[in-house]
Amino acid sequence: MSRWRLEFRSGRRWAVPAVAAAACALTGCGGHAADHAGIRVSASSALADQAIKTTVTGLVPGQQVTITAQTADADHRVWRSQDTFNAGPDGAVNLASADPAVGGSYINPDGMGPFWSMDAVTGGDNEYFTPAQPQDQSSVKVRLTVTSAGRVLAARTVTRNYMVPGETARVLTLRPSGVAGVLFLPPPGTPRHPGVLLFGGAEGGMAQTFTAALLAAHGYPALTVAYFAWPGLPDQLQNIPLEYFVTAGRILASQPAADPAHLLTLGYSRGTEAALLLADHFPQLFHGAIVYSPSYYINPASSSTDEPAWTLGGQPVMPNPVPLDQVSGPVLAIAGDSDAIWDSETSASRISAELGVDGSRYSHQAEIYLSAGHGVGTFPYEPIGSGALDVTGGTRAGDVAAQRSSWAKVLSLLAGLGG
Repeated sequence: MSRWRLEFRSGRRWAVPAVAAAACALTGCGGHAADHAGIRVSASSALADQAIKTTVTGLVPGQQVTITAQTADADHRVWRSQDTFNAGPDGAVNLASADPAVGGSYINPDGMGPFWSMDAVTGGDNEYFTPAQPQDQSSVKVRLTVTSAGRVLAARTVTRNYMVPGETARVLTLRPSGVAGVLFLPPPGTPRHPGVLLFGGAEGGMAQTFTAALLAAHGYPALTVAYFAWPGLPDQLQNIPLEYFVTAGRILASQPAADPAHLLTLGYSRGTEAALLLADHFPQLFHGAIVYSPSYYINPASSSTDEPAWTLGGQPVMPNPVPLDQVSGPVLAIAGDSDAIWDSETSASRISAELGVDGSRYSHQAEIYLSAGHGVGTFPYEPIGSGALDVTGGTRAGDVAAQRSSWAKVLSLLAGLGG
């Protein structure tokens, strides 16, 4: 009998000692090699938007193991992924190059797959991962566990950070600030950088806090604001004065860490209408915009087609294509081709095309991502509950691929503006 047996998986093959394979079948690979199994990570603590390398070592070649990633959110829901792999001829599983051999939470090789593919397994709906707000708790811990034949071989915890040491967060209230928001500032001594004013869409409330925290972690002062569905603010997205955002922008521009000549808006979904309107009507304050799942058209109020969503100078901003002729800086429009909420793909393309005819020295971009839905942004690697995709469209793999790519483009755009 041949000493080597060929094992095939996903179009690849490697030689596995037949004796070792037989031993696995009989013992579940619980022998000496498994006793020395370990989990190696390139960083036990890293920013939540940064990938880490994970490798399981000390296994028997061909050994089948299950890798579980688990965490909990602020609502005390447990989120978990489980993926099964076969160890390579070196007795290791490298998550960046190995794909789950028997089922799993994701399909293709992906070093961060266990993190973003977690699903809620307790406590209600399986839509959105909701950790504690970064200004209250700046990190999330994820427990990685390796098991084989019902036995735990190795475990370790990795920390995913939304803020860096020295970064500050200050909650702004309507009195006395005039806006409700959270201001994130880089550590003292960070050179002056472009600032970003962020706001969400039809979900209302204080959205985009985690995105703002991570922007500041990269050196960019960021202020996220609520503009409805928040104490002291309108209940609905209706008759929202654009001047409210101007007040927020001036607060951000006044920060010593912010470059007032390079202040951008960042809006998501319905918030993209405001982001573009601000860049067009107040080009001296807002130097361009970043828009996720955008609308090229100004829509009426969310509660009534007879009421405007936005006002300017006390007058309604009527439903029309968004004006873009006065925009003074770059615009980055990001959309998925499988958006189930609205046709953001066409809107992103039209925004970029409209801006491209004005002879601007800035490169306006429309980035369209395959298999991504309304959840195309913002930063990568947060768990995307499978229940959310029923509403937003796309796939989890498509969304996270889009987030990886577009987030890098956002950071590159900001870096290119100087400061």
